[in-house]
Formats: sequence, C-alpha cells, structure tokens
Amino acid sequence: MEAKKEIEKLRREIRHHEYQYYVLDQPEISDKEYDDLLKKLGDLEAKHPQWAAPDSPTRRVGGEPVAGFATVRHRRKMYSLDNAYTFDEIMEWRQRVAKALGAAGTKVEFLAELKIDGVSVNLTYENGALAIGALRGDGETGEDVTSNIKTIRAIPLVLMDGPKSLIEVRGEAFMSRKDFLDMNSERKDSELPLFANPRNATAGTLKTLDPKVVSRRRLLFYAHSLGDCAPGIFVSQKDFIDKVRSWGVPVNPQSRVCADIEEVMDFCRTWQEKRNTLDYEIDGIVIKVNALDQQQRLGETLKSPRWAMAYKFPAQQATTKIRRIAVSVGRTGVLTPVAELEPVACAGVTISNATLHNFDEIVRLGVHEGDRVLLERAGDVIPKVVKVVAQAHTGAKKSSYVPVKCPSCGAAVIKEKEEEVAYRCVNPLCPAQVERRLIHFASRAAMDIEGMGEAVVQQLVRQKLVRDFSDIYHLAKNDFLKLELFKEKKAQNLYEGIQQSKGRPLSRLLFGLGIRHVGEKAAEVLARTFGTVDRLAEATLDDLLNIHEVGEAIASSVHDFFHRKETSILIGKFRHAGLNMKEPGRQVSAALAGKAFVFTGELKHLTRRAAEELVTSRGGTVTSSVSKKTSFVVVGENPGSKYDQARKLNVSILDEEAFRHMTGEKR
Repeated sequence: MEAKKEIEKLRREIRHHEYQYYVLDQPEISDKEYDDLLKKLGDLEAKHPQWAAPDSPTRRVGGEPVAGFATVRHRRKMYSLDNAYTFDEIMEWRQRVAKALGAAGTKVEFLAELKIDGVSVNLTYENGALAIGALRGDGETGEDVTSNIKTIRAIPLVLMDGPKSLIEVRGEAFMSRKDFLDMNSERKDSELPLFANPRNATAGTLKTLDPKVVSRRRLLFYAHSLGDCAPGIFVSQKDFIDKVRSWGVPVNPQSRVCADIEEVMDFCRTWQEKRNTLDYEIDGIVIKVNALDQQQRLGETLKSPRWAMAYKFPAQQATTKIRRIAVSVGRTGVLTPVAELEPVACAGVTISNATLHNFDEIVRLGVHEGDRVLLERAGDVIPKVVKVVAQAHTGAKKSSYVPVKCPSCGAAVIKEKEEEVAYRCVNPLCPAQVERRLIHFASRAAMDIEGMGEAVVQQLVRQKLVRDFSDIYHLAKNDFLKLELFKEKKAQNLYEGIQQSKGRPLSRLLFGLGIRHVGEKAAEVLARTFGTVDRLAEATLDDLLNIHEVGEAIASSVHDFFHRKETSILIGKFRHAGLNMKEPGRQVSAALAGKAFVFTGELKHLTRRAAEELVTSRGGTVTSSVSKKTSFVVVGENPGSKYDQARKLNVSILDEEAFRHMTGEKR
C-alpha cells in the first residue's frame, strides 16, 4: 500500500508542475527535476502494474505506432470563422450583431483574443478524464488522434476539480517559433525535407502514426472555445476561459474583454504591431460576443457562428517572378529545388531565393520557370512559394524539373524508395557533396573551425587539396597560401584553427560527420552514452535502440554508418591525425552543481550555446523561464522580460563577467 500511496502522490505532484508550467507560466522546478519525477513514477508503475492508470502522466511518452486513424463525429459542429480584413468590415459585423439582438440599447461586450496559426483540436473529457482528442476535419467529423494528443504535456489528462459531466474543450495546437526552427535545423542536418512553417509542422506532427514522434516535438496548446457540455456551467466566454484555466487547461494570457468595438479595434492595432514579439505565429484577432446567452440568440449559419469574427492581419506576402528553378545538392546527395527569384521586399527583407522543398511540391503548386508567384514569409521562417499568380506564356513548359544527372558531377540521380520524396546523387565523391559535408564539418556547432567557410572549402575541393574530412588535418600553412585572398597571417590563423579542432569532444565530431538522421542533440546523446568512438562503433542495433532518445531511423543509420569499410578507414585517419575520440565526463563544480540558470540578452564573449555548455558540463541545469526555483539569471545586452521577472522574484542576477568567473572561464 505504501507504493500505491507514493504513486498517487507522484501523479499529483507531476500534474501540479504541469499546471505551473503550462497554465501559470511559473515553473517551480527545472526540466531535469520534472524528468526525474516522471522517471521515478515510471519505475514504480513498472514494479506495480496492478496500479497502472490510463491517465497517468507516464502515458504521455508515446506508445507503439498505430495502423491509422479512425474518424470521430463531433458532438457539436466545429465551425470556421468569417474573416474581416478591414476595420470597416468589423464595424459592419458589429451592426449586424446589434440588429440581430433587437433592442437598440442592448449592451454587448466582446472578448478579443490572439488568433494562433495552428491546428484546431477538440478535447472530450468524461468524468474529468481526457477520453478523445480529435482534429477539426470537415467540422462534422475529424480524425481521432487521441494517442498523439495524450503525449502533449500542455494538455491535462485529468481536469483539476473540473466537472464530472461530459465537456468538449476546443483550442489550438501549435509549435513555438524556437522549437520549429530547432526542429528544421535538425532535419536539415539529417538531410530530411523541411517543414514550410510552424502550422504545417504541427499538422504533420499530429497526423503522424508514431506517438513517440509527437512526444519529442514539444507541441503546445491553448483552449479558446466551448463545444458540448451540460447547461449552466458557464455564463460567458470570459467565464469559460477563467474556469478551464483553473482546471489546468492552458489558455492564452493575451485576451481582453472589450466594452465596445472601439476597444476591440485598439486591441487589433496593438497586436498587429507586436505580433513578431511573440514566440509563436499569429495571423489575426478573434472577436467573440462575450455573453453565452447572446451567442445562442445570434446562432450560426451553415458555415460560421454569427457571434464571432476573425480580423486577419495584412499578410506578410509579396509577388514576384521565378527566373529559374535551380537544384542544389546537399551533403548526403539529396537534391533540393530552389526558386531563383526577381528580388522582392517582404516582411522587412529582400528575398531572391525561396525553397520549393522537393520535386513533388513543384507538381502540387503547378509552378514553372517564368511564372509569377505569391511568396510568404513570417519572422525567421524560410520564404516559401504559396501559389502561382500568373502562368508564364513563353514557350513549352518542362514536364519535370528532376534532373537525370547530378548538376554538380554528372552522376546518376536515383529515388531510393518509391514512397520517399527525395532524389539523390549516387556519387559519394560528388564535389557538391564533399563541399557541403566539409562546410558542415567545420561549422560552429560541429568542429568549430574558424575561417573555414564556404568560399575556402570550395577552393580546397576544386583545387583537389581535400577529398574527405581527414585531409584537412594534413594541410600545411603553405597550402592555404595558394588560395585566393590568403596571406601569411590568415593562413596561419586557419592552420591553427584546424589544429585546435582536434581537441573537440566526441559529440562535436559525431555531429560533424553528418551521419544521416543524427542532429546535434542525437550526437550528444550517443557520445554521452558510449563515451568513446570505439564503443559506439561496436554497438549493436539493439544497443542503440535501447537508448530512450534514439528511434529506429537514427539507430539504423548509425549502425550502418559504423559498419561501412570507408568509415573504419576515416576513423583510422582521424586517430592518426590526433583527433579526440572521447566525450569528457562532467566536471562537477560546487558553485554550479544543482543550480538552475536562465539566460537573457546577448553575451559579448560567449555564444549562448557555449554558455549553456559551461553550466551543464559542471553539474548545473539551464531552463527557459524564470521562477522561484531559478538560482541565477545571467544577463547580457538588451535583456528581455526574464530580467524583469528575476528582479520581481528576487532571483540572483549575474552579468557576463561574473558568470565567467563563477564557471572558471575567466581567471
């Protein structure tokens, strides 16, 4: 019985911390401490399976892949919203609302909230527990993605003190900009197709058949609407927001009750200007009549509720002409089509290239050279072609832009599997592949060889001074003097940079090798687990699959890579050149061990990555938000709201110099 009590206590504690993190945005423990609690609970449940529960927080980690998704009928239709693009259209809607409600003096309040550019989700709770998670679909029926929804930590599996009667809570699943960029960066490192924007990434994630993938992608959720429920629980939209928040369901803190339509329009103007300050995409403001009895009187059309309207921000879009559809060759031979454009200003930058992602996308869009196209760009997201605005009328159009031969080396181009979208060059010595691999190998996140940029690598490859990674370690200073714009000092600096890179840890080397599917985080996990390159090379497929963070794709790729003859030869060359083949152990520091750090602002002498590594390598942890549990906030230039939060909570604040002294970086 003691174990049962401990299991129940841990479940309550974990749910409390999920509420503090996702609903209140006031985490009380670090991510590491949360993971430790989750592991402790999982271990106890494994020892005592008789007390397992379907709503346990441990069930979020993802089960086995499912064969496909069934459809579920929504108890109440999920409507789409009518759009307004001008304030005049908002005023016209307000007049329609007043007319439909009848009495001239009827007071109408509105709730204005940010329109997140995500994916609509319907959550059904029965007896306080999450029973079904479904996508919007056609509004009447949607895909039952409950197995995926349950892996999203922002969505409570059990309502805290919520109603026991059935209730449908509707909201938006979405991905933060940071997580989207990190995910696309990892996909690029692994030569996987990139997602076009956070919304597409969220939709693709929710429809994947493997819940473990969903669990890794850190989706978020905000509730915004009521579906079916027993009568009398809520009296207004604001009442709904406040109550579901108290039950543990996250809601967007940026909403406002407006006494009149003028306040609504002020809210729209404010967030139209501030939209890029958020860490997630919004494309407008949703305006709702606040009182539920007035909503019921207004009713719905076949398509949309009469009591709500979406004001859409002016699109960050532009039109231009495609001069040429070029093909770039990646470091693993993947061919990617790129639209070369007539330069055009969009969202504050001049765009001259846009990704077309893959050759199937060219067919889907029906795009050809010479066409005029609509581009879209949001924040730091890669510019993309949305659609063809006007077809070119200059002669016959190409039936396919897939090259028969590699544009770099002339070797054959193949599609390895019919179900894949990627085409590849089969030549491992293709100059474009060698160049891209070396650029990646020398990059800051890999071997960090300062001065070995794209122009230098191109010259080294084209002058046949290097053919693989190991060759750079046999170059003399005089070899660099043969390159354009190189003189004595520049050549010496690059030579020294290459020599210094020999001491990088194993994790950096693994990432630099460009093993397919192995991004920066996976490289760190592998290096930390095996410690040396020899132990990793000897690992069986089962050894790799037994690592929690490693899935089948990574395991198979790593196993295949280290069982190739050419890899063994390359590792031997690295060893002969004197490269480090080990991952250093953690140098626990009394000043940092067990301490939680948060960084804000721009550091002068350290990159953010280097600063975080100083903390984690010495036994500390790094978190993304400030709470009472935060030990130190390290402040650089132009700090954000985290600095203000630290002062408010009396958290210790360090400038960069003090932080470097604490870590021993500056003596």
